[in-house]
Amino acid sequence: MKGPLLTLEVHEALRAAAKAGAPTLECSLDLGRSKSVVEVGPEDWTWRGKQYPWLVTCKDRTVYYWDGEKFEPAQRYTNALVKLVPTKWGPPTFEIDGIKMLPTEHVSPYADAERKVGLIQPRGKAILDTCGGLGYFAACCLEQKAKSVLSFEKNADVLWLRSINPWSPEAGGALTLKHGDIVEEIARMPDASFDAVLHDPPRFGIAGELYSQAFYDQLARVLKRKCRLFHYTGTPNKLTTGRDVPNEVAKRLRKAGFATELNGDGVLAMKS
Repeated sequence: MKGPLLTLEVHEALRAAAKAGAPTLECSLDLGRSKSVVEVGPEDWTWRGKQYPWLVTCKDRTVYYWDGEKFEPAQRYTNALVKLVPTKWGPPTFEIDGIKMLPTEHVSPYADAERKVGLIQPRGKAILDTCGGLGYFAACCLEQKAKSVLSFEKNADVLWLRSINPWSPEAGGALTLKHGDIVEEIARMPDASFDAVLHDPPRFGIAGELYSQAFYDQLARVLKRKCRLFHYTGTPNKLTTGRDVPNEVAKRLRKAGFATELNGDGVLAMKS
């Protein structure tokens, strides 16, 4: 971990301890991964022998990281605002232009990834992770003893968030992380080169090409026979337009040569 991470909840707890005259407070400065003792005072606070200033403004739904000189929000804007967002569970989610990319209301995004990864039974398998995001799918694959994980992430700002997020796995060993567009990259992959696929694309309205028949045909091509794919879909537009994205996806996957079943907020498929 390069430096402390602050949220409104942690910052307020530290300030309250200082106001009460407590010399120290045990809290988490890595979004719930661990706890450590922080020395608090009226002017600043000290962690691992280094002094840090109190934030003048500390906003809710924001993670602050230490850039070496000051605390800054963990967010970037290139083509869209990409932001790390704390959760009550510890592991953060992220947003692109205010659209939440991971479920957090009823479950930790990390626990949600664990369940979905379990569906493809990763132990000993070579896995394609099409849209890496914060890397929770990849991390859970490694924890569940996958042989190898090849993960792609198109957005450089999301990759930067991963470098700050202590819940994101580091590349190396069994995990290969590439900055690239899976739509372009998959065309260069050999036939039947993976034992399982995890496909967690952004919403259809943002990345329709990742829901196309042509792309599903490519997924079928690179996956070995009798092997599994999990495709996160969510239920976008169901309440507003009545659109049934999960069944639309299942229909296209069947056309590509998969047997399918709806599972939670996605589609579990097996190549025939």
